[in-house]
Formats: sequence, C-alpha cells, structure tokens
Amino acid sequence: MSVTKIEFAVQMTCQSCVDKVKDSLSGVKGVESVDVSLANQSVIITTTLPSSAIQAKLESTGRRAVLKGYGDGGGRAAAVAVLGCGEGVQGVVRFVQADADTCVVDGAVDGLRPGPHGLHVHELGDLSQGCDSVGDHFSLLGTSHGGPEDDPNSRHTGDLGNICADETGRATFRLTDRVLKVWDIVGRSLVVTDGPDDLGRGGSPRSSQDGNSGRRLACGIIARSAGVFDNPKQICACDGVSLWDERDRPLTGPGRRISNH
Repeated sequence: MSVTKIEFAVQMTCQSCVDKVKDSLSGVKGVESVDVSLANQSVIITTTLPSSAIQAKLESTGRRAVLKGYGDGGGRAAAVAVLGCGEGVQGVVRFVQADADTCVVDGAVDGLRPGPHGLHVHELGDLSQGCDSVGDHFSLLGTSHGGPEDDPNSRHTGDLGNICADETGRATFRLTDRVLKVWDIVGRSLVVTDGPDDLGRGGSPRSSQDGNSGRRLACGIIARSAGVFDNPKQICACDGVSLWDERDRPLTGPGRRISNH
C-alpha cells in the first residue's frame, strides 16, 4: 500500500507533551516515521493508515489534533470532499496523487447503515439540487460501470467500489486506485450510496450504469486541498474561528462565527 505523509497541528506546551505524542504512535503497525515539532505545534507522520486512525491515536493523549495537510506537498496534487446534503450522513474524504499511477483515497463517513455502501466520483460539481444534480459517474472513456480492480476499459474512471460501515455507522477507509487522477476530479463530486455496489456484475439493468447501489445518501464537491507544509493557517480571518475552535463548529451556517456578544 502507498505511503503518504500527514500533517497535524497538535496542542503541545512542553517536552512531556512531545513524548506522549511520540509514545501514542510508537510501535503502531502502518506508521513508518513520526516528526514532532514543539515550536510549531505540528506532527508529521509517514504512514499507510487512514488519517482518522492517526488522529484518534494523537487525541488519545488528551491533546487536540487538527489535520492540516495530506500528501508531501512539493507539487503532489491533493484534494478533499466534505460530504453532506441531507440523509444525516456526513464525512470527509481526501485524495492525494502518490505517483503518476496511484491515487490514495482516505476518508471517514458517519451516519451510515452498517454494511457496504458504494463510493463514486460523479461528473458534475453541481449541488443545486443536492445529490440529484451531480450527473452520472465520471468516465473519461465512456465505458460501462465496473469495479476498482477492473481494466480501465471496463469501468468508469470514478468507480471506487464499496466502503463498509461498522455497527456504529462509521466507515473508515484508505483505498488506492490506479485509474483515478486528482487533477481530473477537482471540481467534480463524490457520492456515497445507500446500498452496496455490485461492481457491474449483477443481473439488474442498472448494474452496468451504477452498480445498482441505490439512493445517493451524501455528496460533496471535490476541491483542491493543502499538502504537508502547504497550510500555515492558525485562524480563519473571515470569521475569526481559530484552528482549535474549528473542530467544534460546523463548516458553514449558524454556529460557525464567533459571537460578538
């Protein structure tokens, strides 16, 4: 599995904090290196694990951790989709182009029914009618629907297969795909469906269209995002929300801004 770098801002005030952060990731399978800077309150991890798993380890020390960059920067393309638009399903999915032939897809989605759910990139970044206006599956070659392991001529470009939610309704995943390219999907959308994707192998008439994976539960526009060292933000000047407070506030809408009273 491809290795990526993840940068977290972590609240640390002393060497003891640094030691506890290092200890939380020591010996963890899938973690190759940990670089901690007390001066910058940053932790950079080289890993094959999902970012949510790393965040949970860091926060097990009692310190807050905020993801600031995914991928090593330096020209590597990175993108992110924040999923929502009804149905009570929400999540964040990140993409990084690890090399010319490998796209890493890393995410966590909450509010799902336990079991498998389809994950697809759709052709349009139009949420004017929620998930109904994002178009069909993104397909550079105009091919039929298939699975992520299929030949590029036997799948849509955006066919990412299934993610699996546990008994709490959370799906945590890290996938690698050899067809998807980050520069092709920025401005398009990502969708999670109600049912499992049959990977084009079912008997339904919809199998060759969308894997007969059911309703679109959540979706979000795929936007360019920061890599490691690319995000110096400590506070959002537009609404006065600090890096740490942002963890407890909605991304938009009521409750986002700091009250003037």
